[in-house]
Amino acid sequence: MRTSIATVCLSGGLVEKLHACAEAGFDGVEVMDADLVAAYESPEEVRALADRLGLTLEMYQPFRDVEGVDEATFADTLRRAEATFALMQRLGTDLVLVCSNAGTATVDDDAVAADQLGRLADLAATYGVRVAYEALAWGRFVHDYRHAWRLVQAADRPNLGTCLDSFHILSRGHDPAAIRQIPAERIYFLQLADAPALQMDLLSWSRHHRLFPGEGSFDLVGFLGHVLAAGYDGPLSLEVFNDTFRQTDVVRTAAHARRSLAWLADRAGSDRLTAPPPPSAVDFVEVAGDDLTEVEDVLEALGFTFRGRHRSKRVRLWSAGDAHVVLDEQTRTPEPRLAGLGVRVADPAAAGARAAALGAPGLSRRTYAGEQPLHGVAAPDGTRVWFGAAHPTWPAEFEGGAEPGPDALAGVVDHVNLAQPWQDFDEAVLFYTSVLGLASGASTDVPGPAGLVRSQVMRTADGVLRIPLNMAPPTAPVPAQHVAVACDDVVGAARRARERGLRFLRVPANYYDHLAARFDLDAAFLDELRELDLLYDREVHPDGTTGEFLHFYTPTVGGVFLELVERRGGYDGYGAPNAAVRLAAQRAAG
Repeated sequence: MRTSIATVCLSGGLVEKLHACAEAGFDGVEVMDADLVAAYESPEEVRALADRLGLTLEMYQPFRDVEGVDEATFADTLRRAEATFALMQRLGTDLVLVCSNAGTATVDDDAVAADQLGRLADLAATYGVRVAYEALAWGRFVHDYRHAWRLVQAADRPNLGTCLDSFHILSRGHDPAAIRQIPAERIYFLQLADAPALQMDLLSWSRHHRLFPGEGSFDLVGFLGHVLAAGYDGPLSLEVFNDTFRQTDVVRTAAHARRSLAWLADRAGSDRLTAPPPPSAVDFVEVAGDDLTEVEDVLEALGFTFRGRHRSKRVRLWSAGDAHVVLDEQTRTPEPRLAGLGVRVADPAAAGARAAALGAPGLSRRTYAGEQPLHGVAAPDGTRVWFGAAHPTWPAEFEGGAEPGPDALAGVVDHVNLAQPWQDFDEAVLFYTSVLGLASGASTDVPGPAGLVRSQVMRTADGVLRIPLNMAPPTAPVPAQHVAVACDDVVGAARRARERGLRFLRVPANYYDHLAARFDLDAAFLDELRELDLLYDREVHPDGTTGEFLHFYTPTVGGVFLELVERRGGYDGYGAPNAAVRLAAQRAAG
């Protein structure tokens, strides 16, 4: 698989972009005209730098407003084109992207359009240039790739082909199956971009909201399958216009982009990696901090059992049935934070190797004789993800702990809520999609005191691993992260925790008045919810049955808090209607 990326995807100047692309492992780049125009380096110097870096200058783009114009306008088009082709010779690239006319087109006549494309190609041929014609989704008369291909056929020039762009095709809902009918040698180039499902005008959607493969809603795996079936063997190239990516670190974004192509090629079968071993359970969550005494107080009050200190590391283990919390005072951090999670997989070594092949930074953990090895990688925000065996032995490495008592809490980790800085959010979606094989649901916006919080759930199909990702507005602080533990009797667990002195996050009385209006709840049950600061939600399943969700939150300690949940009747959500109440209550609590 050859890979390429358009320079428009990245921040910085052209020289910085070329260095970052080479470091990320790309084979080539598409040079955007705006990047070259703003560079102090001559085309010859850019060409020489690309050669030194081992990069191919795959294409120069874009050349706009060609076909469907009057003859006077077309004469000026040929003047612009000749200057462009001469520049391309200096740059050392022989392929130019020509977009369907969205600005100056006034003649809706395929014969005129084909004739003008042919004459442009004739001029290009005198400079040794090939022309890749692309249907823009917002083209004035040509906005369907099948129409563009018909015009290429009608023009019938040996140096005129088509460029296929996933955004322009999929954003309009066009069926990509007809790509299979285009001869491979006439598909000159392939541009790839994902995007979220949005209802907005195509130009704004394209210019601000494209994503790297694996981060949006497009079926890029199916799209690429059609292109490969046609026999295309050119580079897989990214063309992603995104406001965030144009502001973030160029080296990191290039590596992120390259990872997205590795994921896509793997899923499409053009460059198969080891199949992702699906996580079978959450093995543990890891909380780090210089002083974790308050966290231990919360765990003890909830009914967790202290299982001991590690025999060779400054970490302690607290457990509630199969929910394990590892407290790490080796990692220096001024306040407690959720530092990592462990997942159980069938083959930890294979999972680690696959993550490395996708460009995820590896982590090491010193182990001694008799200790279970862990293979780890770092998520974009630094969260540590550890791959452990399906039948772990590591709990035996902790010594001096107690056995669970009769009132001990027993549960499992239901979900791990990870807050993301705004600039890391899309990269995090790709990381958990590619490295852990999780599926992403639709994103939702939760109103909070500091603005809308964007939430997107990453999960396995069976729900054994659920990771909601939350992103606050850029001007707001990153929200606290939390671990949700599921149990069979959250009301009983709440009463016992209260008896041990734990005070939950205080819920406003107005919430319960609103709850009474939303649902026809038994008065005694509603009083019980109010007394214990419990929150409630209900969902109706397609078969008419209902599921219920009861939950409460602990106070926030540093940057982390816990949630205890109970799912009844197959409830599969996360209490989304209660999220705004929780955010406001946490802000009020300070």
